Amino acid sequence: MSEVETLAKNETRTGPSRPALDINPPEGARLAAAVKLAANTDVNACFQCRKCTSGCPVAYAMDYTPAQIMHAIRLGLKDLVLSSSTIWLCAACETCVARCPQGVDIVKAMDALRGMCLSEGYKPKEPEVAAFYKYSLNSIQVFGRLYELGVMGRLKLATREFRKDWRLGLGLFKRGKLKVIPDFGSVGEMRRMEFRVVRRKV
Repeated sequence: MSEVETLAKNETRTGPSRPALDINPPEGARLAAAVKLAANTDVNACFQCRKCTSGCPVAYAMDYTPAQIMHAIRLGLKDLVLSSSTIWLCAACETCVARCPQGVDIVKAMDALRGMCLSEGYKPKEPEVAAFYKYSLNSIQVFGRLYELGVMGRLKLATREFRKDWRLGLGLFKRGKLKVIPDFGSVGEMRRMEFRVVRRKV
């Protein structure tokens, strides 16, 4: 049983049987408010029905389920949340969003938590996933769209896993799915999008 599940079952207890977690309601309020500001979704609306978890296709690989992460945010367990693998393993399939009866956008919340993890100096629990996000976004900024071969090359250099998935990569290359030369056709549109975002923030 995980820490959050143990906590949920003992919330009304007092004394030695209560789990020794660093619960911090004020920090929980601040963390929930920060997520709401960044993701425009209110995690406090979650009433732990766990429909998100039951429908999540990658919950089996997570250290904490999506419902547990939402609960941990409200309890102020910031270190647990930002150091979890869950925020990086989320596939953004939006199954949880479609199933949530309260309209909590967990995908946006996970995205906000990943941003907090990096901006506040936490080490990503899944460094390969964090590197993939970084190189993918950088590729889109430079070329206006994803340059798959370039992202793969940078990711292999960063992880040093040169032999992993090489057969899959070769098969994609043979079928023409990986372009050797990047496409620069969308660079102008990307720059215009960035300009509109900057103007909106100002």
